[in-house]
Amino acid sequence: MKWGLFGGTFDPIHMGHLRCAEEVRELFHLDRVVFIPTARQPLKTDQDIAPYDHRARMVQLAIDDNPEFALSDIEQQRGGTSYSIDTVTFFLNDVPKTRELYFIVGQDAFHRIQEWKDWEELLQRCHFIVMTRPGYETVDLPSILPERTAAGYVYDDRSDEFTGPSGTSIYFRRLTFLEISSTEIRARLMKEQSIRYLVPEAVHRYIVMNGLYKTP
Repeated sequence: MKWGLFGGTFDPIHMGHLRCAEEVRELFHLDRVVFIPTARQPLKTDQDIAPYDHRARMVQLAIDDNPEFALSDIEQQRGGTSYSIDTVTFFLNDVPKTRELYFIVGQDAFHRIQEWKDWEELLQRCHFIVMTRPGYETVDLPSILPERTAAGYVYDDRSDEFTGPSGTSIYFRRLTFLEISSTEIRARLMKEQSIRYLVPEAVHRYIVMNGLYKTP
């Protein structure tokens, strides 16, 4: 089994998230993409976010019609700050069907990976799929990772991947990025502007029904 782990605040989830997840699933022949809403993200502690239950429910509504997509509430169950290394360890140790893990991340987040808890161990425990935008060219790993770490990776131009000493790889893949952001959606809602077609209709209805993202 090949599983993709797609973590994020998802505040709210939108069509851009879903399109990227579908393209990654297809490109890497993943059996499942697991959406993992963060309970408490260490790099966003100063930002107000919607309650976890609302964000998780919107994710479930957004993926209900795709059998290859699933929701995990592991970071809420675990409590405390949401660290990626703990989530990956859970899936490797406690989910019997898991065989290969692919951690799905945006290029901006990957450029900050050295700020993550136990990031070097994380790179050795699962593959990384870095979603890139049009116009972004893959650069040498030393521009992102310390030279001593990057030196352990070998690039294969046939498969377009960097393979590390533990056998896990880093892939940079250009996807169809829709110019949509959760920040923009929240701003539009506070201005009482339409968000139709930016989010799935079921998510739109949920936001309206629960009065989310209104001006305080």
